[in-house]
Amino acid sequence: MKRSFPLICRPIRGWPILAGLGALLGAAVPVLADSSATKSLHARFDSAWQRDLEESPITASYYGDQRYADRLDDVSLAAIQESQAGDRKVLEDLAKIPRASLPAEEQLSYDLFERIYRERVAVVPFKSYVYPSHQNGVQSLNEVSELLQFSTVKDYDNWLARMKQVGRLVDQNIALLELGLREKRTKPRILMERIPGQIAAHVLSKPEDSPYFAAFREFPASISEADRARIVADARNTIQAVIVPAYTKLQTFFNKKYLPATRTSVGIWDTPDGAAYYQNRIAYFTTVKDLTADQIHEIGLKEVARIRSEMDKVIARVGFKGSFADFLQFLRTDPQFYYRTSEELLEGYRALTRRIDPELVKLFGKLPRTPYGVRPIPATSAPDTTTAYYQGPALDGTRAGYYYVNLYRPEVRPKYEMEVLSVHEAVPGHHLQLALQAELGELPMFRRSAPYTAYIEGWGLYSESLGDELGLYKDPYSKFGQLTYEMWRAVRLVVDTGMHHKKWSREQAIEYFKSNAAKTEKDIVNEIDRYIDWPGQALAYKIGELKIKELRAQATKELGNRFDIRKFHDTVLGTGAVPLDVMERTVHDWVAREKERPAAAAQASQ
Repeated sequence: MKRSFPLICRPIRGWPILAGLGALLGAAVPVLADSSATKSLHARFDSAWQRDLEESPITASYYGDQRYADRLDDVSLAAIQESQAGDRKVLEDLAKIPRASLPAEEQLSYDLFERIYRERVAVVPFKSYVYPSHQNGVQSLNEVSELLQFSTVKDYDNWLARMKQVGRLVDQNIALLELGLREKRTKPRILMERIPGQIAAHVLSKPEDSPYFAAFREFPASISEADRARIVADARNTIQAVIVPAYTKLQTFFNKKYLPATRTSVGIWDTPDGAAYYQNRIAYFTTVKDLTADQIHEIGLKEVARIRSEMDKVIARVGFKGSFADFLQFLRTDPQFYYRTSEELLEGYRALTRRIDPELVKLFGKLPRTPYGVRPIPATSAPDTTTAYYQGPALDGTRAGYYYVNLYRPEVRPKYEMEVLSVHEAVPGHHLQLALQAELGELPMFRRSAPYTAYIEGWGLYSESLGDELGLYKDPYSKFGQLTYEMWRAVRLVVDTGMHHKKWSREQAIEYFKSNAAKTEKDIVNEIDRYIDWPGQALAYKIGELKIKELRAQATKELGNRFDIRKFHDTVLGTGAVPLDVMERTVHDWVAREKERPAAAAQASQ
């Protein structure tokens, strides 16, 4: 799933990439009870939500909220500090509400809301906003247009208004990068060496060659020729007068001042308070507060060994003669496993998702109303990003959810990983889970957009294991692809803690990955660089998946022939994203209720 902050330097926010319909229209969050304490609680939920949307117009656009569509975010240090003060004020106001007087469900919402803001406050000392990213930043701001609808003159004028603010945004980013240099809070040079080429894509002599011009190549028939001519002329002028000068300034600063001063190490340990920052990120992304880097590393080593034994069984099944390394090399190089063109690869993904959709009713009682589509990752970022990601829908119905696939160099995008990748990013993975979460209209807005990565990505990884039950992985190479993806997430536990805690080198991490998974070298390098760029996030997948599998096994054992897989899945998904301990309590409560039901009623409902 793609990250939600699209600027080169952004504070880590508590809201992820989906919202509810109330934010779309600026509506108040529905009040679930009549008590004054409940009303006060929900008023605070709504106030905090609306503040986040106003502070990040790009995030609001992602949600489909058009109120700030002509603005870019303010990432000045003053704005960041004001936002941080606002977060502290939220906690102060929340403490005035008597939690004990709330109904049980409202107490849960109170606790989750408080947790979000305590986590925001806890990360402030580490100054996450001064660290740039090679995967998304002001250098790829043009890709925001992928989130927008261009159907009216106003839509185009709003985008033009945003383009005119790029110079201001670049200046603010430069100021944050300078602060990072002064405090020796920089990203590794090996990552930052990717950015000059991304910036250079905007320093062009012809406006029509600019990535920002892409939005103006086509117009709906409803827009007059006169309006088209004016809009295109304005776009050309803005690119020449604002966009190119801004990126030229960024290019000079970044190439001559920032890049030479970046660090040669790769782990976050080699930054001010780096060890504490990494532990903060472990707790945030896994939602398990007492889990240490050493414990996670050991879990990863055990999972790698277990999955490797399953892989060996598949290799024996296909009759391959040679070592494990020989088999991986065979998968990476044999032409039978690759499409020849990007067009064939894209159609392969689309045909596959059409095949999965009808099978979902076997495993789920409730499916989302919101549709999804399959799109190519934009060419500007495809060389430097991962194999695929999911972007959620706009909740006013103007944009579906989209499964973005990487078509850059199809000769390194193997067919045997397409099934497992699709069930993770589309259905029953991210689209099904996040769209259902957004449709939980009885919950407050922040819970319909809850930021718990261990749940969200744990569900995505767990969904990969459902492929067999959906009629996938019948080809042994596709089964090996599924095991490769599970191995990939187990390897993450080892290499993420290896680099950020045990002081591994980038080369050590790459070699460990290559020796254990059939991912292509291009993907492996991009993945390792992602883990360097985003400490701790990669840990959430396996930790979350293991918890869901553990709960399913427990429920199956306790309920016996009363166990209904559709009800189990609906129970896990019915809360929206929550910390793993909350998910565990929810499933245990469901199991207890199922045990109490009369046997005849339980059988009739299956």
